[in-house]
Amino acid sequence: MGEEPCFPDHACDRRAEIMSQPRSGAVVALAIFALVGAIFAAVSTADFVAFLDRQVHSVTCSFVPGLGAADTTGTSGCHAVLMSPYSAVFRASTWGGIPISLAALSVFAFLLFRAADLLIRRVAGDPDETRFLVAATLLPVLVSAVYLTIAVLRIGSLCKLCVGIYVASLGVFISAIVAHRGAARTAPRRSVPWGAYAVAFVEGVVFVAVPVLLYLALKPAYTSAMANCGDLIHPEDRYGVRVKLGGPAGGVPAIEVIDPLCPACKGFSERLAASGLGARLDPEIVLFPLDKECNWMVSESLHPGSCAVSEAVLCAGPQARDVLEWAFANQDKLREAGKDTKRVYDLIRQRFPELGGCLGRPAVKARLNRSLRWVVANSLPVQTPQLFVRGQKVCEEDTDLGLDFVLARLLDRPQPGGGAGR
Repeated sequence: MGEEPCFPDHACDRRAEIMSQPRSGAVVALAIFALVGAIFAAVSTADFVAFLDRQVHSVTCSFVPGLGAADTTGTSGCHAVLMSPYSAVFRASTWGGIPISLAALSVFAFLLFRAADLLIRRVAGDPDETRFLVAATLLPVLVSAVYLTIAVLRIGSLCKLCVGIYVASLGVFISAIVAHRGAARTAPRRSVPWGAYAVAFVEGVVFVAVPVLLYLALKPAYTSAMANCGDLIHPEDRYGVRVKLGGPAGGVPAIEVIDPLCPACKGFSERLAASGLGARLDPEIVLFPLDKECNWMVSESLHPGSCAVSEAVLCAGPQARDVLEWAFANQDKLREAGKDTKRVYDLIRQRFPELGGCLGRPAVKARLNRSLRWVVANSLPVQTPQLFVRGQKVCEEDTDLGLDFVLARLLDRPQPGGGAGR
């Protein structure tokens, strides 16, 4: 039996509308996921931008932005991800770099625009349109997969805002596939409209480029005066307290004041390594454990067990870097054992049995004490990490988001003839 004719004409339009409802529903779902992704990305970008004044701020870390308590201590996964070397690109070109979340916000805004455009023009069932949606949503889902892998394997923390972005990315991709499969089943095969796709691609580039350019134009300027945080008063090492980590021949002399069980020191080390600039340094470390077991400058142990681990680093000699990297990788375990110094010694001996005869000996304890006195002689604050390049201090405000930018400029300065910092 033939298809029943439509009278009046608007009945045919109504039939076409009903037939396209599943595909329109998928595009509506895509728009909703894009809106959710844009919200999560916008909150993450706002948190990043807040730090551009080089001060300390709280960080949003909630699956429902605005409802959960903000992280004011820097212990959340969101803070770890934000301060990681993977949260922004072009860090060496501009202070802080360009946040990845800003690009995510732009992409989600573009997808929301495309979905709204299809719904307004009532072409949600056009396979040419939905094919481009699939291609466009492939970008955020692939980037999300990469960043989820980095968060788990490299950073070791998950950011709740990032998880929201990951879910939204998967949602827009699945919605686009559903919309395209429905459209492809009913529409006749046609040639690919490459010209229209080129225009849509340019639109997407504009959606990303304009916010990035505005961000660069409006972000606070970094002046040379901001980089002046003083020099070492007594850079010499008369008592041999500094530990050489082994740098390249002709590397720029640098001194790091660190606590091996300090989470901020671990993050700083990771940022320095990821920047690639660490390879240009000839680093030495001064151990400054914030543990009352050996440090009379602290009334409470901020990082219990760090005195014992610092002894291990001093005992290790050429193996110092290996011991330090092991301590960074096992900070939680070592701090947990830190209330009992003997337990920390046992953990160290299990991993580095050759250090057993040195740990706890008067000689290494005296050397660690002289390391603390070196800090006092240079009037350094009771905090870690601290970095000095050719004797000049890298400001505390520049050791996280601004590290690449500031350190690159310090390294590119002509080296004075005197070998500062040695």
